[in-house]
Amino acid sequence: MTVFAPEVVDAVLAHMNGDHTDDNVLIVRAFAGRSPESATMTALDHRGGTWRYTVDGVESELHLPWSHELSERPELRREIVALYDAACVQLGVTPRPHA
Repeated sequence: MTVFAPEVVDAVLAHMNGDHTDDNVLIVRAFAGRSPESATMTALDHRGGTWRYTVDGVESELHLPWSHELSERPELRREIVALYDAACVQLGVTPRPHA
């Protein structure tokens, strides 16, 4: 089992919640089938990521597994980008280019 260091988890969560708030909402829309007012990535580990979201004032949680168990930090970005891309396909949204 791989445990990502707390500073790695904190950095990824800060990035997602600071720079990709719309992506969080898009991922929840696609995979929870809800239209959240807000969505925040709250946790991640080697098995998946967790988002907390609010619909009509009610908070819920969505956990999504990665495509495989992760062992290295660069895999986190690839898996989150893959979720974003899959969400775009499911919702018929044109994804933005990835740098």
